[in-house]
Amino acid sequence: MIKSGITNIHISTITGNIGTSPITATAMDTVFCTEMTGIIYGSDSAYTGNDDVSCFKGDSASNTLVANAVRDMETAYADAAARTTPDFTELHAGEISGQTLAPGVYKWRTEISISANVTLNGGENDIWIFQIDGNLTQASDTKILLTGGDLAKNVFWQVAGDTGVSIGTNAVFKGVIMAKKAIIIKTGATINGRLFSQTEVTLQRNTAL
Repeated sequence: MIKSGITNIHISTITGNIGTSPITATAMDTVFCTEMTGIIYGSDSAYTGNDDVSCFKGDSASNTLVANAVRDMETAYADAAARTTPDFTELHAGEISGQTLAPGVYKWRTEISISANVTLNGGENDIWIFQIDGNLTQASDTKILLTGGDLAKNVFWQVAGDTGVSIGTNAVFKGVIMAKKAIIIKTGATINGRLFSQTEVTLQRNTAL
């Protein structure tokens, strides 16, 4: 869910639903129905895509749906940011490359860099919340690995930086991103999770699961 639009370089593969509000649905015109397994929801009926609107809903009910979803996104962002008793603070000075991280709440006042694989080890009911005051950057060809049965839907990346999130070429990212600014997914990267931006998302021949 995004406020200001989705830019897409073809061909991406998107499993799930996308939407924007309050911006007009034309802000998603570069995402085509042929790339979607799911629905494109708009705040109005202006989406045209590639002259195929078979996956699009832009009626008044959809307008209400995406507006509520944006509010829920902002509430979830605020909730994650407000956790005041982190289990880990300023771990590895923001360079978590090569680390294995246990479940818990992590807090950084810096940017976070992932330049080598990172492992999250826990069970299917465990939760990770990463509070990041700066930006989040994942290098090309790196992976976030889940071991022990943990699930991407239980990993939350709350990113407050002025730039936002950058996922490198052919990287594999897992978890739910809640970004105050842009989320940029570079060529060939795979996302297992969800992308919530209070501004915009850029896709470049990506797979989003």
